[in-house]
Amino acid sequence: MIPAWLSFFDALIALALVVAGPLGAHFGLFPAFRGFSMFILGALIGIFGLVLGLVGLLLTRRPEQRQSRPRAVFGATLCGIITVLFLALVAMRFSSGYPPINDITTDFADPPEFIHASEIVENSGRNMKYDPAKYENAQKQGYANKPPIGPMPVDTDADATFAKVDALAKQMPTWEITYEDPKTRTIEGFATSNLFRFKDDFVIRVKAGDNGKSIVDMRSKSRDGIGDFGVNFNRIVDFMARLQQESGTKAS
Repeated sequence: MIPAWLSFFDALIALALVVAGPLGAHFGLFPAFRGFSMFILGALIGIFGLVLGLVGLLLTRRPEQRQSRPRAVFGATLCGIITVLFLALVAMRFSSGYPPINDITTDFADPPEFIHASEIVENSGRNMKYDPAKYENAQKQGYANKPPIGPMPVDTDADATFAKVDALAKQMPTWEITYEDPKTRTIEGFATSNLFRFKDDFVIRVKAGDNGKSIVDMRSKSRDGIGDFGVNFNRIVDFMARLQQESGTKAS
């Protein structure tokens, strides 16, 4: 019975892709986006295999087709598990309400700009400039119900604040610092996700404020994809909260 056999083989292919994609990306066998694409492809094949498996189960009810029924049961069951897990993941991600953007900043008028990140091989040919027409309104509207982020005033002078920022950034898990300049009080680096090893570039800038105080700004931008499911926004929220706790000041 063709549907039963096709479902059986689809299940094996889908399982291989949804396992090999994340594992291969995690261990650096291929780029993160390729691993993610393999995972998505495997899930889609799983959905198709589920349909074939259900058709196979229907057709193998007849005695003359009973020998193919185990294949239909296997294919429908495995593809069903893959489909349910995939749909649950999609529902969880999209129910979060994050906008489909991947470049977040604390300052729209004067966003921190990347200097060293443009020289990294993985960013070759990418435009690292902030595009307010593309991101500003989307960030304002998409994160209207989230904790506000903005330039953070700190009650110490710029040099002292930069030292705090530098020390804190080096303690952040999954972060790697690639550039720091005490003269411009700028730090750049990237954060790596746990499973697929996606990388997001970030830049933190400290400016002198009024009355001997200082102002901290941050920007975080993904290297892959269009949306980030709130990862860059939450990275800034988390870092600013930690800095606020250490410095005893509040974000504006």
